Amino acid sequence: MRKAHDVIGLPVITVDSGKQIGQVKDLLVDPDWNIRGIVLEVKVWFSSLRYVPWEGITAAGEDAVTIPNETVMQELEHVDECHAFLEGSRKIKGLPVITVGGHKLGVVEDVYLNQDWGKQIVGYELSEGFISDLKEGRKWLPMPESATKGEDAIIVPVHCAQEMEELFVSKEE
Repeated sequence: MRKAHDVIGLPVITVDSGKQIGQVKDLLVDPDWNIRGIVLEVKVWFSSLRYVPWEGITAAGEDAVTIPNETVMQELEHVDECHAFLEGSRKIKGLPVITVGGHKLGVVEDVYLNQDWGKQIVGYELSEGFISDLKEGRKWLPMPESATKGEDAIIVPVHCAQEMEELFVSKEE
């Protein structure tokens, strides 16, 4: 599986000209927990934020994201009902994940995507704080059948407390 942080920061290159048009600044997530597109960080002053819809992405490799040409870019203002992963008032990173029963499972540090660059989010990486991360490591929560992103928290079913797993990170990473 790939993390959202593996994609953020990658250069975005057009296939038709080989020109780098920017870098991935953020991911847009829709209410169904699918990636709707990528937000671009461009090096042009006073330009509005632009994004590339999911359908406009040719591929997202380990070293770059490719798009067919610059015409697939759109103004970010035209995106409704989406949440940014990293930034903005409706961001996902840093939100607590709480069960319907009121038990806090942790705070979202990252989200996982299918290995084959699928657009569906398949799980959360949760932190219980810096000290806990050092002593016990972060936890992995597979995407539950229902998860509601609210203003101040993500609400998941009660059984998710038993489904959390420890993340094992190899020393090579």
